[in-house]
Order: sequence, then structure tokens, then C-alpha cells
Amino acid sequence: MTNFILKTFMKDYSDNKDSATRKKAGFLSSTVGIVCNIILFVSKFIIGTIANSVAIISDAFNNLTDCLSCIITMFGYNLASKPADKEHPFGHGRMEYFTSLIIAVFIIIVGFEFFKTSLSRIFNKEEMDVTYFTIIVLVLSILLKFWMYLFNKKMATIFNNQAMMATSYDSLSDAMTTSITLIGSIISLFTSFPIDGVIGLIVSGLIIKTAISIIKDTLDELLGKPADKETTQQLLDIVMSHQGILGVHDLMIHNYGPNNMIASLHAEVDAKQNVLEAHDTIDNIEKEIFEKMKIMTTIHLDPIETDNIQLNQYKTIVRKVLNEIDPELSFHDFRMVVGQTHTNLIFDVIISDKYRDKNQMLKEKIDEQLKLIDNKLETVITFDSQF
Repeated sequence: MTNFILKTFMKDYSDNKDSATRKKAGFLSSTVGIVCNIILFVSKFIIGTIANSVAIISDAFNNLTDCLSCIITMFGYNLASKPADKEHPFGHGRMEYFTSLIIAVFIIIVGFEFFKTSLSRIFNKEEMDVTYFTIIVLVLSILLKFWMYLFNKKMATIFNNQAMMATSYDSLSDAMTTSITLIGSIISLFTSFPIDGVIGLIVSGLIIKTAISIIKDTLDELLGKPADKETTQQLLDIVMSHQGILGVHDLMIHNYGPNNMIASLHAEVDAKQNVLEAHDTIDNIEKEIFEKMKIMTTIHLDPIETDNIQLNQYKTIVRKVLNEIDPELSFHDFRMVVGQTHTNLIFDVIISDKYRDKNQMLKEKIDEQLKLIDNKLETVITFDSQF
């Protein structure tokens, strides 16, 4: 069914990073969501009213909120697809994240409202009137929501879309929620216990949990979480595949929305290489990264000495010292200044989170080890975070 809808309404979606294609995909996803959620709201509200079930009615309004979320998402896609302008030189791609945040806020409001309603139902018992028709409608709604989960997840994977992924998980949560409602409705046929209110509490709790999860994921994107390992590794592989590149460091990837990333890095080359040739290589790397990954990259040319015997000896010493302290430590931008009374070794050390706020302690360990090898060695160390 998902493939049929894609092929019918999006003849060509192979260029999944094109803004116009992403806009069409967003419109399609939102339209499917609006239609399905209206059907679910109407059917659940009717059977919930007939059965006098707060759990079913809360589930219905959860679907109505999903419908509203789809409408908001549709506007979000339109804004996100706008090209860069003077006020927003990096485009409007982050609107997709704000859209996810708005969706989550609506979800959490609905969850709290029905939490209160469910508590009231527990303390003020009311009879339910569940029929086989009620059960059939709930089963069909579970199947429809599970299909919506599969549909949106596939769309999110194809288009690397955070809002669609949030919608897919919301659909899965809805399917689980309705399943619990169904179980409660069946149990209510055999007991006078206020199972409807209890199920309502569980449903509202799941709704709130889903919202909190979406908020966390969205805030991570807005605050600037590191690029995923696959993206980072692919970019590094492209750089290192070019002849003349000896190493890479100080890589930073900034996310301005799905498929709208900007990167900067230092590429090490032999200091004796022709500058024009090295610059031409850098241009080709930047071009290849954009063609293959759609990432605008700025590369700093970092010349290093490769045939300085004394420098290489000190490099080997520092590498051994760092490995003894912690095999995960590495360094770059290694230079030396030789004097009559001492030799300065100047380099950057890449550290992980476990050394956060422990730079001075780590430097003292390095200096201590180096002094045991050569008392004239002094260090000037810059500590870089591992992201």
C-alpha cells in the first residue's frame, strides 16, 4: 500500500534531498495523516459516546490532535522548503524541528487532560456499554494506525525527515494505546471494577511519554547534537581517498535542518607539496562531498613536515606517552621549537567526555612522562573535544 501511494502521488522521489521533492513528500504524509485521523476520530468518538467510555473518547481526541498535528506539519514543510534569504542565509530547514516540537506540545496537553478525566472516572464510577461493534471498530483502528506507523517510518527513512519519524512513533504509540483500550473494553464486560478509568490513566501516560520522547529528540537537534557516525565516517572516507591527504582533524558538522549541513575541517598535506596542486585537491574534495552528501564543506589546508627526523622522533615519543596514559587519546598539529635550554613541543590532543574539566590533570600526566624521557621537553597543549 505504501509503495502504491508513493508511486501514484510521487512519480519520481529518487532525489530525496531536493527541497521541492521533500515538500511534496511532506504534503503527502500530512494528507494521509489528516484523512486517516479524521476517520479514526469520528468512529471512536461515536462508539466511545455510545459505550460511555472515557478511555475510548480520550483515544478519539488523541486522533483529533494527531489530525491537527498533521495540519501544522503541512505548514511546517512549506516553511522549511523556503530558500535561503538575507535574514536566514542557511535556509529554513530547522522549521521541521520546530514543527515536531509543536506536535509534541499538543500531544502532551491532550495527555494531561485525559489523565485528569480518567482519575475522575475512577472515583465516580459509571457503567459502560461495550458491544461487539465497539470491539470491531477498535481492532480496525489498531490496524490502520499500525499501517500509518509503517507508512510514515518508510517516508521518514527515505527523506531523512525528523517530523515524519516523530509522526511514525506517534502512530505506533496510538496503536499500542488503542490496544490497551481494547483490552480494557473487553475486561469491562466481565467486571464492575472501574477498568475504564484505569485504562484511561495508562493511555494518557503513554501519550505523555510519547510527547516527552519527541521533545527530547527535537531539542537535541535544535541545540546541536553531533552528526551521526555514518555521516562523519563517509565524509572522512571521501577526504582520505584523495592522493596527498595525510590526515584530517578539527572536523565540525553543523546541522541547519535535514539534508542541510555545513562542515569544516583541517586536511593535512606535505609541506613540500606545490600549493596550487594542494589547493586543487582541496577544491575537488569539497566538490565531491557536496555531490555525494549535499554537505557544503570548507577545508583548511594544513601543511606538515614529513621528513624532519627530529620532529618525527618526538612525534613517536608523544604518541607512545599518550597511548600509555589512554589508548583512545590522539594528537595533531604537532610542531616543535628547539632552544638551548629546552624544547617546546606544541600540539593538540583530542579528548573524550571523560576528560571534561580534567585538562590540567591530563597535561601534568603527559609532562611527567615526557620528563622521564627527556628533562628538556616542555609542552604547549591545546585540548580538543571529540566531536
